[in-house]
Amino acid sequence: MIQKDLGKVLVEELKEIGLADAEMDEWGYVFATIPNNTGKDNLPTICFCSHMDTAPDCSGTNVKPILHKNYSGASITLPDDHSQIITTDQHPYLKEKIGDDLITASGLTLLGADDKAGIAIIMDFAKYIIENPLIKHPTIRILFTPDEEVGRGVEHLDMQKLNADFGYTLDGGTLGSLEDESFSADAVKISVEGITAHPGYAKGKMINSILIANEYIAAVPENEVPEKTAGYEGFFHLHDLNGNVEKTVLEYIVRDHDFSLFEKRKELLQKIASDFNKRLHQDLVKVEIKNQYFNMKEKITPVMHIVDIVEEVMKDIDITPLIKPIRGGTDGSQLSYKGLPCPNIFAGGHNFHGRFEYIPAESMIKATEVIIGIAQKVSEKFK
Repeated sequence: MIQKDLGKVLVEELKEIGLADAEMDEWGYVFATIPNNTGKDNLPTICFCSHMDTAPDCSGTNVKPILHKNYSGASITLPDDHSQIITTDQHPYLKEKIGDDLITASGLTLLGADDKAGIAIIMDFAKYIIENPLIKHPTIRILFTPDEEVGRGVEHLDMQKLNADFGYTLDGGTLGSLEDESFSADAVKISVEGITAHPGYAKGKMINSILIANEYIAAVPENEVPEKTAGYEGFFHLHDLNGNVEKTVLEYIVRDHDFSLFEKRKELLQKIASDFNKRLHQDLVKVEIKNQYFNMKEKITPVMHIVDIVEEVMKDIDITPLIKPIRGGTDGSQLSYKGLPCPNIFAGGHNFHGRFEYIPAESMIKATEVIIGIAQKVSEKFK
Protein backbone atom coordinates (compact mmCIF):
# COMPACT_ATOMS: atom_id res chain seq x y z
CA MET A 1 0.00 0.00 0.00
CA ILE A 2 2.86 2.43 0.78
CA GLN A 3 4.29 1.93 -2.70
CA LYS A 4 0.92 2.70 -4.24
CA ASP A 5 0.74 5.86 -2.13
CA LEU A 6 4.05 6.92 -3.67
CA GLY A 7 2.76 5.90 -7.09
CA LYS A 8 -0.23 8.22 -6.73
CA VAL A 9 2.08 11.12 -5.86
CA LEU A 10 4.29 10.38 -8.86
CA VAL A 11 1.30 10.27 -11.21
CA GLU A 12 0.18 13.71 -10.02
CA GLU A 13 3.69 15.14 -10.36
CA LEU A 14 4.05 13.69 -13.87
CA LYS A 15 0.75 15.30 -14.86
CA GLU A 16 1.92 18.62 -13.41
CA ILE A 17 5.07 18.35 -15.53
CA GLY A 18 2.85 17.95 -18.59
CA LEU A 19 2.59 14.18 -19.12
CA ALA A 20 -1.19 14.03 -19.42
CA ASP A 21 -1.44 10.26 -19.82
CA ALA A 22 0.34 9.47 -16.52
CA GLU A 23 -1.46 6.66 -14.67
CA MET A 24 -1.04 3.86 -12.15
CA ASP A 25 -2.59 0.47 -12.85
CA GLU A 26 -4.11 -2.00 -10.37
CA TRP A 27 -0.72 -3.63 -9.69
CA GLY A 28 0.99 -0.35 -8.80
CA TYR A 29 2.89 0.24 -12.04
CA VAL A 30 3.22 3.90 -12.98
CA PHE A 31 3.27 4.73 -16.70
CA ALA A 32 3.70 7.98 -18.61
CA THR A 33 4.64 9.04 -22.13
CA ILE A 34 6.77 11.82 -23.57
CA PRO A 35 5.69 11.98 -27.23
CA ASN A 36 8.12 11.90 -30.16
CA ASN A 37 8.94 15.47 -31.25
CA THR A 38 11.23 14.72 -34.21
CA GLY A 39 8.70 14.35 -37.01
CA LYS A 40 10.24 10.93 -37.78
CA ASP A 41 7.78 8.03 -37.62
CA ASN A 42 10.28 5.16 -37.64
CA LEU A 43 12.14 5.86 -34.39
CA PRO A 44 12.13 3.21 -31.64
CA THR A 45 10.27 3.87 -28.42
CA ILE A 46 12.61 3.82 -25.43
CA CYS A 47 11.78 3.26 -21.78
CA PHE A 48 13.42 4.65 -18.63
CA CYS A 49 12.60 2.63 -15.53
CA SER A 50 13.19 2.72 -11.76
CA HIS A 51 11.59 0.96 -8.81
CA MET A 52 9.64 2.49 -5.95
CA ASP A 53 10.39 0.05 -3.13
CA THR A 54 13.44 -0.02 -0.89
CA ALA A 55 15.27 -2.97 0.66
CA PRO A 56 13.54 -4.89 3.46
CA ASP A 57 16.89 -5.45 5.24
CA CYS A 58 16.85 -2.07 7.00
CA SER A 59 13.99 0.24 7.99
CA GLY A 60 12.79 2.64 5.32
CA THR A 61 10.13 4.23 7.53
CA ASN A 62 10.38 7.93 8.41
CA VAL A 63 13.56 8.49 6.43
CA LYS A 64 15.17 11.88 7.16
CA PRO A 65 17.58 12.73 4.33
CA ILE A 66 20.42 15.10 5.21
CA LEU A 67 22.38 17.22 2.72
CA HIS A 68 26.08 17.65 3.52
CA LYS A 69 27.18 20.50 1.27
CA ASN A 70 30.73 20.71 -0.04
CA TYR A 71 31.88 17.48 1.61
CA SER A 72 35.29 17.99 3.22
CA GLY A 73 36.50 14.39 3.46
CA ALA A 74 35.92 14.22 7.22
CA SER A 75 33.99 11.44 8.92
CA ILE A 76 30.21 11.93 8.90
CA THR A 77 28.48 11.22 12.23
CA LEU A 78 24.80 10.60 11.59
CA PRO A 79 22.81 12.80 13.98
CA ASP A 80 20.06 10.44 15.16
CA ASP A 81 22.51 7.70 16.17
CA HIS A 82 26.03 8.92 16.90
CA SER A 83 27.39 5.36 16.73
CA GLN A 84 26.70 5.43 13.00
CA ILE A 85 29.75 7.06 11.42
CA ILE A 86 30.60 7.08 7.70
CA THR A 87 34.38 7.19 7.28
CA THR A 88 36.72 7.26 4.29
CA ASP A 89 38.62 4.33 5.81
CA GLN A 90 35.58 2.09 5.51
CA HIS A 91 34.26 3.80 2.38
CA PRO A 92 37.32 4.93 0.37
CA TYR A 93 35.28 6.04 -2.66
CA LEU A 94 34.28 9.07 -0.59
CA LYS A 95 37.79 10.46 -1.11
CA GLU A 96 36.86 11.00 -4.76
CA LYS A 97 33.77 12.99 -3.73
CA ILE A 98 35.41 15.76 -1.71
CA GLY A 99 33.70 18.99 -2.72
CA ASP A 100 30.48 17.26 -3.74
CA ASP A 101 27.17 17.63 -1.93
CA LEU A 102 26.41 14.32 -0.22
CA ILE A 103 23.00 13.07 0.84
CA THR A 104 22.79 10.60 3.74
CA ALA A 105 20.09 9.31 6.06
CA SER A 106 19.98 10.34 9.73
CA GLY A 107 21.30 7.12 11.28
CA LEU A 108 18.08 5.24 12.07
CA THR A 109 17.06 4.13 8.57
CA LEU A 110 18.43 3.51 5.14
CA LEU A 111 18.38 6.48 2.77
CA GLY A 112 16.39 4.81 0.00
CA ALA A 113 18.66 5.89 -2.85
CA ASP A 114 18.00 2.37 -4.16
CA ASP A 115 15.97 3.26 -6.07
CA LYS A 116 14.32 6.54 -5.28
CA ALA A 117 17.42 8.20 -6.71
CA GLY A 118 16.52 6.61 -10.04
CA ILE A 119 12.97 7.93 -9.76
CA ALA A 120 14.22 11.44 -8.97
CA ILE A 121 16.56 11.34 -11.97
CA ILE A 122 13.81 10.26 -14.36
CA MET A 123 11.41 12.88 -12.97
CA ASP A 124 14.06 15.58 -13.41
CA PHE A 125 14.71 14.32 -16.94
CA ALA A 126 11.01 14.45 -17.83
CA LYS A 127 10.64 18.00 -16.52
CA TYR A 128 13.73 19.15 -18.42
CA ILE A 129 12.64 17.55 -21.71
CA ILE A 130 9.15 19.07 -21.50
CA GLU A 131 10.55 22.52 -20.68
CA ASN A 132 13.09 22.35 -23.52
CA PRO A 133 11.16 21.31 -26.64
CA LEU A 134 14.11 22.06 -28.94
CA ILE A 135 15.76 18.88 -27.63
CA LYS A 136 14.77 16.23 -30.15
CA HIS A 137 13.82 12.81 -28.86
CA PRO A 138 11.79 9.71 -29.81
CA THR A 139 8.71 8.52 -27.93
CA ILE A 140 9.78 7.87 -24.34
CA ARG A 141 7.91 5.65 -21.93
CA ILE A 142 8.44 6.19 -18.21
CA LEU A 143 7.93 3.19 -15.94
CA PHE A 144 8.07 3.03 -12.14
CA THR A 145 7.70 -0.45 -10.65
CA PRO A 146 6.86 -1.95 -7.23
CA ASP A 147 8.47 -4.91 -5.44
CA GLU A 148 11.81 -5.03 -7.26
CA GLU A 149 13.69 -5.77 -4.06
CA VAL A 150 11.74 -8.98 -3.49
CA GLY A 151 12.20 -10.18 -7.07
CA ARG A 152 8.68 -9.44 -8.32
CA GLY A 153 9.28 -6.06 -9.94
CA VAL A 154 7.78 -6.80 -13.35
CA GLU A 155 5.83 -9.98 -12.52
CA HIS A 156 2.48 -8.42 -13.43
CA LEU A 157 3.67 -5.82 -15.93
CA ASP A 158 1.59 -5.52 -19.11
CA MET A 159 4.30 -5.42 -21.79
CA GLN A 160 1.82 -4.48 -24.52
CA LYS A 161 0.75 -1.51 -22.48
CA LEU A 162 4.36 -0.49 -21.91
CA ASN A 163 4.91 -0.74 -25.67
CA ALA A 164 8.63 0.06 -25.89
CA ASP A 165 11.43 -1.35 -28.06
CA PHE A 166 14.27 -1.19 -25.55
CA GLY A 167 14.91 0.43 -22.20
CA TYR A 168 17.28 1.40 -19.44
CA THR A 169 16.93 0.98 -15.71
CA LEU A 170 18.48 3.65 -13.50
CA ASP A 171 19.35 1.49 -10.56
CA GLY A 172 23.13 1.43 -10.22
CA GLY A 173 25.86 2.89 -8.07
CA THR A 174 29.16 4.44 -9.03
CA LEU A 175 29.23 7.36 -11.47
CA GLY A 176 29.79 5.89 -14.94
CA SER A 177 28.51 2.40 -14.18
CA LEU A 178 26.94 0.73 -17.21
CA GLU A 179 25.83 -2.85 -16.69
CA ASP A 180 24.71 -5.17 -19.47
CA GLU A 181 24.89 -8.47 -17.61
CA SER A 182 23.58 -9.70 -14.30
CA PHE A 183 23.46 -12.79 -12.16
CA SER A 184 20.99 -15.51 -12.83
CA ALA A 185 19.16 -16.04 -9.54
CA ASP A 186 16.81 -18.51 -7.90
CA ALA A 187 15.22 -18.66 -4.47
CA VAL A 188 15.70 -21.99 -2.72
CA LYS A 189 13.79 -23.18 0.33
CA ILE A 190 15.17 -26.14 2.29
CA SER A 191 12.58 -27.72 4.60
CA VAL A 192 13.84 -30.12 7.24
CA GLU A 193 11.29 -32.26 9.07
CA GLY A 194 12.00 -33.57 12.57
CA ILE A 195 10.27 -35.63 15.23
CA THR A 196 9.77 -34.19 18.70
CA ALA A 197 9.82 -36.23 21.91
CA HIS A 198 10.21 -35.64 25.63
CA PRO A 199 13.92 -34.83 26.00
CA GLY A 200 14.25 -37.12 28.99
CA TYR A 201 13.07 -40.11 26.94
CA ALA A 202 14.17 -39.06 23.45
CA LYS A 203 16.82 -41.67 22.71
CA GLY A 204 15.98 -43.44 19.47
CA LYS A 205 12.84 -41.33 19.03
CA MET A 206 13.72 -37.65 18.61
CA ILE A 207 14.97 -36.29 15.30
CA ASN A 208 16.07 -32.69 15.84
CA SER A 209 15.50 -30.75 12.60
CA ILE A 210 17.68 -27.87 13.83
CA LEU A 211 20.73 -30.13 14.08
CA ILE A 212 20.09 -31.63 10.65
CA ALA A 213 19.72 -28.12 9.23
CA ASN A 214 23.02 -27.17 10.86
CA GLU A 215 24.71 -30.12 9.13
CA TYR A 216 23.12 -29.07 5.83
CA ILE A 217 24.52 -25.56 6.17
CA ALA A 218 27.97 -27.00 6.89
CA ALA A 219 27.78 -29.10 3.70
CA VAL A 220 27.36 -26.00 1.50
CA PRO A 221 30.76 -24.64 0.29
CA GLU A 222 31.82 -22.20 3.01
CA ASN A 223 33.81 -19.90 0.74
CA GLU A 224 31.08 -19.52 -1.89
CA VAL A 225 29.09 -16.91 0.03
CA PRO A 226 28.52 -13.20 -0.68
CA GLU A 227 31.05 -11.97 1.86
CA LYS A 228 33.83 -14.03 0.26
CA THR A 229 33.13 -13.54 -3.46
CA ALA A 230 33.46 -10.74 -6.04
CA GLY A 231 33.34 -10.06 -9.78
CA TYR A 232 31.96 -13.01 -11.72
CA GLU A 233 32.06 -15.40 -8.75
CA GLY A 234 28.68 -16.84 -7.82
CA PHE A 235 27.45 -17.74 -4.36
CA PHE A 236 24.99 -19.44 -2.04
CA HIS A 237 23.41 -16.90 0.33
CA LEU A 238 21.58 -18.19 3.41
CA HIS A 239 19.43 -15.19 4.31
CA ASP A 240 16.83 -16.67 6.62
CA LEU A 241 16.64 -19.51 9.15
CA ASN A 242 13.60 -20.36 11.22
CA GLY A 243 12.92 -23.50 13.13
CA ASN A 244 12.41 -25.76 16.10
CA VAL A 245 12.88 -29.45 16.81
CA GLU A 246 9.94 -30.43 14.64
CA LYS A 247 10.67 -28.32 11.55
CA THR A 248 13.41 -25.97 10.33
CA VAL A 249 13.36 -23.93 7.14
CA LEU A 250 16.46 -22.51 5.46
CA GLU A 251 16.05 -19.89 2.75
CA TYR A 252 18.84 -19.37 0.23
CA ILE A 253 19.34 -17.30 -2.85
CA VAL A 254 21.61 -18.90 -5.44
CA ARG A 255 23.38 -16.67 -7.96
CA ASP A 256 25.89 -16.99 -10.77
CA HIS A 257 26.73 -15.26 -14.05
CA ASP A 258 27.61 -18.50 -15.82
CA PHE A 259 24.41 -20.42 -16.52
CA SER A 260 26.03 -23.88 -16.37
CA LEU A 261 27.59 -23.05 -12.99
CA PHE A 262 24.23 -21.66 -11.88
CA GLU A 263 22.57 -24.97 -12.67
CA LYS A 264 25.32 -26.91 -10.90
CA ARG A 265 24.78 -24.87 -7.74
CA LYS A 266 21.15 -25.91 -7.58
CA GLU A 267 22.07 -29.50 -8.36
CA LEU A 268 24.49 -29.44 -5.43
CA LEU A 269 21.79 -28.27 -3.00
CA GLN A 270 19.52 -31.05 -4.23
CA LYS A 271 22.31 -33.64 -3.94
CA ILE A 272 23.07 -32.61 -0.35
CA ALA A 273 19.40 -33.15 0.49
CA SER A 274 19.33 -36.51 -1.30
CA ASP A 275 22.46 -37.69 0.54
CA PHE A 276 20.97 -36.68 3.89
CA ASN A 277 17.74 -38.54 3.16
CA LYS A 278 19.64 -41.70 2.22
CA ARG A 279 21.65 -41.54 5.43
CA LEU A 280 18.54 -40.89 7.54
CA HIS A 281 16.49 -43.54 5.65
CA GLN A 282 13.65 -41.01 5.43
CA ASP A 283 12.73 -38.11 3.15
CA LEU A 284 13.17 -35.47 5.83
CA VAL A 285 14.95 -32.84 3.73
CA LYS A 286 13.05 -31.24 0.84
CA VAL A 287 14.25 -28.66 -1.67
CA GLU A 288 11.96 -26.15 -3.43
CA ILE A 289 13.40 -23.92 -6.15
CA LYS A 290 11.76 -20.83 -7.57
CA ASN A 291 13.13 -18.93 -10.57
CA GLN A 292 13.77 -15.24 -9.95
CA TYR A 293 15.64 -13.91 -12.99
CA PHE A 294 18.30 -14.79 -15.56
CA ASN A 295 21.43 -13.08 -16.86
CA MET A 296 20.23 -10.34 -19.19
CA LYS A 297 23.44 -10.58 -21.25
CA GLU A 298 21.89 -13.21 -23.51
CA LYS A 299 19.08 -10.82 -24.54
CA ILE A 300 21.23 -7.69 -24.77
CA THR A 301 24.11 -9.14 -26.82
CA PRO A 302 22.06 -9.23 -30.08
CA VAL A 303 21.27 -5.51 -29.67
CA MET A 304 24.55 -4.21 -28.29
CA HIS A 305 23.99 -0.89 -30.04
CA ILE A 306 21.76 0.09 -27.10
CA VAL A 307 24.80 -0.25 -24.82
CA ASP A 308 27.06 1.49 -27.36
CA ILE A 309 24.73 4.50 -27.33
CA VAL A 310 25.15 4.96 -23.59
CA GLU A 311 28.91 4.56 -23.83
CA GLU A 312 29.04 7.24 -26.52
CA VAL A 313 26.90 9.62 -24.49
CA MET A 314 29.04 9.17 -21.38
CA LYS A 315 32.20 9.92 -23.31
CA ASP A 316 30.55 12.97 -24.88
CA ILE A 317 29.99 14.46 -21.42
CA ASP A 318 33.38 13.41 -19.97
CA ILE A 319 32.21 10.43 -17.93
CA THR A 320 34.42 7.34 -18.02
CA PRO A 321 32.14 4.35 -18.76
CA LEU A 322 32.57 1.52 -16.26
CA ILE A 323 31.11 -1.47 -18.09
CA LYS A 324 30.80 -4.35 -15.67
CA PRO A 325 28.44 -7.10 -14.48
CA ILE A 326 25.84 -6.48 -11.79
CA ARG A 327 26.37 -8.64 -8.72
CA GLY A 328 22.65 -8.90 -8.40
CA GLY A 329 19.72 -8.18 -10.66
CA THR A 330 17.51 -5.29 -11.65
CA ASP A 331 14.10 -5.04 -13.23
CA GLY A 332 16.15 -4.98 -16.43
CA SER A 333 17.00 -8.67 -15.96
CA GLN A 334 13.35 -9.70 -16.09
CA LEU A 335 12.37 -7.04 -18.63
CA SER A 336 15.04 -8.34 -21.01
CA TYR A 337 13.46 -11.81 -20.89
CA LYS A 338 10.00 -10.29 -21.40
CA GLY A 339 11.14 -8.82 -24.71
CA LEU A 340 12.51 -5.42 -23.64
CA PRO A 341 16.34 -5.48 -23.72
CA CYS A 342 17.23 -3.30 -20.77
CA PRO A 343 20.77 -2.56 -19.51
CA ASN A 344 21.34 -0.66 -16.28
CA ILE A 345 22.76 2.84 -15.78
CA PHE A 346 24.19 4.37 -12.62
CA ALA A 347 22.00 6.45 -10.32
CA GLY A 348 24.90 7.32 -8.02
CA GLY A 349 24.12 5.63 -4.72
CA HIS A 350 26.53 3.74 -2.45
CA ASN A 351 26.33 1.36 0.53
CA PHE A 352 22.86 0.25 -0.52
CA HIS A 353 20.45 -1.41 1.93
CA GLY A 354 21.91 0.00 5.13
CA ARG A 355 22.21 3.04 7.36
CA PHE A 356 25.53 4.09 5.78
CA GLU A 357 23.88 4.63 2.40
CA TYR A 358 24.84 7.89 0.70
CA ILE A 359 24.64 9.54 -2.70
CA PRO A 360 26.50 12.50 -4.22
CA ALA A 361 23.99 14.94 -5.70
CA GLU A 362 26.42 15.58 -8.57
CA SER A 363 26.20 11.93 -9.62
CA MET A 364 22.43 12.22 -9.91
CA ILE A 365 22.83 15.33 -12.05
CA LYS A 366 25.24 13.48 -14.32
CA ALA A 367 22.81 10.56 -14.62
CA THR A 368 20.12 12.99 -15.77
CA GLU A 369 22.51 14.35 -18.39
CA VAL A 370 23.19 10.81 -19.59
CA ILE A 371 19.55 9.95 -20.24
CA ILE A 372 18.96 13.31 -21.92
CA GLY A 373 21.90 12.40 -24.16
CA ILE A 374 20.46 8.94 -24.85
CA ALA A 375 17.17 10.46 -25.99
CA GLN A 376 19.01 12.84 -28.30
CA LYS A 377 21.36 10.17 -29.63
CA VAL A 378 18.50 7.80 -30.48
CA SER A 379 16.75 10.55 -32.42
CA GLU A 380 19.95 11.14 -34.43
CA LYS A 381 21.09 7.54 -35.01
CA PHE A 382 17.86 6.00 -36.21
CA LYS A 383 16.85 7.29 -39.63
